[in-house]
Amino acid sequence: MHSVCVLGLGLIGGSVLRAVRSAGYPAWGATKSEGDRDAALADGYDVEASVEDALRRAADEDALIVLAVPLTALEEVLRQIRALAPSCPLTDVVSVKGPVAEAVGRILPSVRYVGGHPMAGSTESGWAAGSAELFRGAPWVVTAEEETDLTRWAQVARLAIACGAHVIPATPEQHDATVARISHLPHLFAAVLAAVGAEGGPLAWSLAAGSFTDGTRVAGTRPELVRAMCEGNRSALLEALDEALGRLGAARGSLASTGGLAVTVDAGHEARRGFTATPQAGPAEIRIDLKDPNALDELLDLGTLGGRITSIEDDLAVGEELGNP
Repeated sequence: MHSVCVLGLGLIGGSVLRAVRSAGYPAWGATKSEGDRDAALADGYDVEASVEDALRRAADEDALIVLAVPLTALEEVLRQIRALAPSCPLTDVVSVKGPVAEAVGRILPSVRYVGGHPMAGSTESGWAAGSAELFRGAPWVVTAEEETDLTRWAQVARLAIACGAHVIPATPEQHDATVARISHLPHLFAAVLAAVGAEGGPLAWSLAAGSFTDGTRVAGTRPELVRAMCEGNRSALLEALDEALGRLGAARGSLASTGGLAVTVDAGHEARRGFTATPQAGPAEIRIDLKDPNALDELLDLGTLGGRITSIEDDLAVGEELGNP
C-alpha cells in the first residue's frame, strides 16, 4: 500500500485519515487548525507539526497526497506542494472538480493528479465530527478525462474503496453539473426555506415537523463551507437554479390562475419515485480491463448510466451496472 498524506483534518479529511489507517495504509495528516491537530493527536493519529513537514515526508515516501482543504485555501496549498513535493501523486476531496482541476493544471501542470469527491458528510464540522465509517456504502466520484493515467486513477479508486465507498467514474464537468442539482441547489433551497419559515415567528417553530426539519437540515452547515462549494460551482449552479426558478414560477402561475398545482406536485412525485424505485433485476457485474484502449470510455459510460466500481483487482476494475428500474 502506498503511504497517504492527508492535508486538512476537518470532517472529511479527518474521516479519510481514520478510514485509510483502519484499512492498513501508512498514513499521516496535517492541518492549520490547532484544535483539530490536538484532537487528532489525542486520538492517537499521526499528525505532523505543519503542512510543510507533512509534505517533506510525503516527498520522501512518494505518498499519495489527499487535499481536504476548503476551495478558498486550495491555491496556497498547491504552491506549497509545488515547492516541497511536486512529484507526489495527488487527489482531493473538494466538493467541486472543475475549479480544482484548473488550479492544479495551472500551478502544478506536470503533477500526477486525479480528482475525487466522496458524497458523504454531515452538518457538523471539524475532527470531532469525523468517523472511519463516514464513507461506508457512499458514492465517491473519481474523475477521468482523456489525459488521465488509468494507473493513477486506479490508485485513487483503491483508496476510495478501502474507505468503504463505491467509485463512480465521471468527468469533472459531469460531476459539477450533477452536484449542482443534487447537492448545491438543495443547500440554497434549505437556506431559503429556513429563512421563510423563520418569518412565521415562534408559532412556526412550534409547529414545524418532518417536512420542514428534513428540508432545512443542511442549512445547519457552516455558512462559509456552503458558500465555498456553491460559489465555486457558479456556472453549473446558475443553470440548475434557473431551471428551478422556472418550475417555481410555473407553479406560482398555475396556483394564481387556476388554483391547481397538479403539474408541479405530480412531476416531483414521479421523480422521487424514480430515485427510490427498486430495480427489476439485480445489478449485473461488469469487468473493465484498465489496459484496454477503450477502458476510459467504458468507465465513463458506466458512471453516466449510474453504475459503480466496487473493487480494483490488479489492472481490472470490477463493478456493477444497475438493473432496470
